[in-house]
Amino acid sequence: MIYVDADACPVKDEALRVAVRHDLEIAFVSNAWMRLPEGPNVQRVIVAEGADAADDWIAERIGKGDIAITADIPLASRCLKAGAQALGPTGKPFTDASIGMALAMRDLKQHLRETGESRGFNASFTPKDRSRFLEALELAVQRAKRGQA
Repeated sequence: MIYVDADACPVKDEALRVAVRHDLEIAFVSNAWMRLPEGPNVQRVIVAEGADAADDWIAERIGKGDIAITADIPLASRCLKAGAQALGPTGKPFTDASIGMALAMRDLKQHLRETGESRGFNASFTPKDRSRFLEALELAVQRAKRGQA
């Protein structure tokens, strides 16, 4: 199963394409109704409003062999602890080896924004990011199918 943290996710169509190719269920989880890709194995989940409602819904259900697509580092950490794989929308995999540093950098950047030291600009999403994501998701699905997730 692929779980997509759908709020502000730029690769929903790509995730669906990979899910369909491999006949996997995919759940798009969001805090509000939005236009989402459709397909035979698509589940749309709208959770109650709240800062972490979508994250909680995913974290409560994800497990070994599943894949989460999220830019939310704390959610990625929760998914890894549940035995799942986690990918960012640029194709960067979150791993047990990298999640600690990712959480620390997230906290540092948040502190710098709060103190005015940084304005917190995000890099724009590029076609290269989209391509890298497709490749990374394909590899994650292959690992899950081999039981290596």
